[in-house]
Amino acid sequence: MDLTQVTLEIFSKLEHKWLYDCSESAKKTRVLSIDGGDTNAIVSGEALVYLEDQIRRKTNDPGAMIADFFDVVTGTGIGAILAAMITADGGSGRPLFSAADAVGFLARRRSEMFKIRNSGILRRRKRICGKSMDRVLQEALVRKSDGKLLTLRDTCKPLLVPCFDLNSSAPFVFSRADATDSPNFDFELWKVCRATSATPGHFKPFPLTSADGKTSCLAVDGGLVMNNPTAAAVTHVLHNKRDFPNVSGVEDLLVLSLGNGQLCNPETRVSKSSHCDTSRVVGIVLDGVSETVDQMLGNAFCWNRSDYVRIQGRMGERGVESLPLGGKRLLGETNRERVESFVQRLVASGKTSLPTSPCKQVTAVSPLANGR
Repeated sequence: MDLTQVTLEIFSKLEHKWLYDCSESAKKTRVLSIDGGDTNAIVSGEALVYLEDQIRRKTNDPGAMIADFFDVVTGTGIGAILAAMITADGGSGRPLFSAADAVGFLARRRSEMFKIRNSGILRRRKRICGKSMDRVLQEALVRKSDGKLLTLRDTCKPLLVPCFDLNSSAPFVFSRADATDSPNFDFELWKVCRATSATPGHFKPFPLTSADGKTSCLAVDGGLVMNNPTAAAVTHVLHNKRDFPNVSGVEDLLVLSLGNGQLCNPETRVSKSSHCDTSRVVGIVLDGVSETVDQMLGNAFCWNRSDYVRIQGRMGERGVESLPLGGKRLLGETNRERVESFVQRLVASGKTSLPTSPCKQVTAVSPLANGR
């Protein structure tokens, strides 16, 4: 066999493998998860903007959006606000915000959203002004054509947002699937974002009621139980056979999880006296929740590790991957390169085929409401 024949055979095999990989990706349900934690959202925001930029470059479509290539989006805290902004339907079936616009909006309005006010008898207690955040969220999540405050039903793609409900003493997950089933579970988007961001010590618990007034919740920060909501999204897809009938296991999923960086530096978690103050404990808890979820998913995807990508750092930093039996390993690729590889698979598999918004007809309440 001469050199030309060898070359042709090699390229033929590579082409066959590429086409096979593309066809396999086309069958997969795509999940995007955004951590809570850091109010600056520097890490996840940078990754989100780069993700959309790469989608536009590889599709040669300057109007392409993240919602075009993901089947479900989830977020906690500041991550939930970003998730809501890039999936909220502006009225034409297209998202209200691009990733860059959403991150830019939060950067410009951060001081207003997290405005500090003094409270207590001697005004020594510092809290974030809830009313100030309310105004910003209402301004962001409103349909510009008629001034309607958007609800969970008004999203281009399925959205999942966790909080902790003090009324039931249990986690509560706001879901477009449940909102579509019944108005009992349809909440205004700004209230959903406000609920998952109600961090104890900074905000009072946030009371909210569904659009029909029949379901109420007294919410605190979803980050306390699901700072990394990726597992909740994976579970939702695996058990929601109505919206995802072809998903039978994790081998049918393609998952991108964006972290917000470690909240508590490991070198400063414990003081010299081996005593952890409250802020350090909170940081350890939130980091621990995120890392535990990452470890579990790393184990679940151990046979198809390229289908689960976790970004927990700046784009120029080398990526880190959870090992099946515990621990981490430093990868040769940077986070930027890992996102580029992931986007290549997204683009090759085409845009999502899910409906951009639920039908207006309300169906009966599902027996699995808020359990999907």
